[in-house]
Amino acid sequence: MAIAIKKPLLTSVAVAVLALVGCQAPNNTTTNGSTAPNAKSAAAIDPSVSDPKTLKVALLPDENASTIIRNNQGLEKYLEEKVGKDVELVVTTDYSSMIEAASNGRLDLAYFGPLSYVLAKTKSNIEPFAALRKDGETTYKSVIIANTNSGVNSIEQAAGKTVAFGDQASTSSHLIPKSMLAEKGLQAKTNYQEVFAGSHDAVALAVQNNNAQVGGLSQPIFASLIERKIIDSNKVKVLAESKPFPQYPWTMRSDLNPELKAKIRAAFIEMNDKAILKPFKADGFNAIEDKNYDVVRDLGKILNLDFEKLNK
Repeated sequence: MAIAIKKPLLTSVAVAVLALVGCQAPNNTTTNGSTAPNAKSAAAIDPSVSDPKTLKVALLPDENASTIIRNNQGLEKYLEEKVGKDVELVVTTDYSSMIEAASNGRLDLAYFGPLSYVLAKTKSNIEPFAALRKDGETTYKSVIIANTNSGVNSIEQAAGKTVAFGDQASTSSHLIPKSMLAEKGLQAKTNYQEVFAGSHDAVALAVQNNNAQVGGLSQPIFASLIERKIIDSNKVKVLAESKPFPQYPWTMRSDLNPELKAKIRAAFIEMNDKAILKPFKADGFNAIEDKNYDVVRDLGKILNLDFEKLNK
């Protein structure tokens, strides 16, 4: 059953989500040497174990949804072959819709941003298992950009201007750039006007069109927008890059059948098809744990963000 979504920037888009990994030793052997039940018997014996026929795999709504679905057909086919399940790709309207779908158990696998994962974790039975790897690292940066003709040449000069962020539950297009502004003594509503454009590409376009003089978004996404000539490098410039933060995690429902979780985890860790990895701007995926995102939780405290309020 697909999840109904609105259609903001796009035409009709299929909605769905990912179900993901877990941890079990190979050959049905647990870490203490005992034999684990097979996938069918585990679900039959324990009704709390889920073994869905179709995996709902959710992709992050950080760009145009129809484009995201189209670009990830290779991922869908790959997972179906590796996991032995039908796969339904889903892109929700926004981060909040994705968090809500996860909290209601309507997603099996979901690709979250660091902050949206932290928010989802507070109300969902999910676990991270793999994080994007690029150039050997599982970290990434945000950038603060400005319209070339805005007269803004430093973060400090954002004072009195309009600053565009993506989604309120986005790490790289809200939490990180807002913290960079705060480090320079600039607070939203007090020193600048904030607007939420909804997605990374919308932030860049708002700045390019001077609807906002300054904006914050993911550095890899911004670089891709420039490379694809969606954004004109003569109209938009980078003011600053952030320090590195943990990469976007893939998550799965914690109640999935252990053997299914193991297959999912292996499928991502072993993924090396460049065509499948291209939409993620990744070289691969590395194993990840919940504790790796404590730095995001700490950043929220620095900004006095109410995670419960953001989660509503």
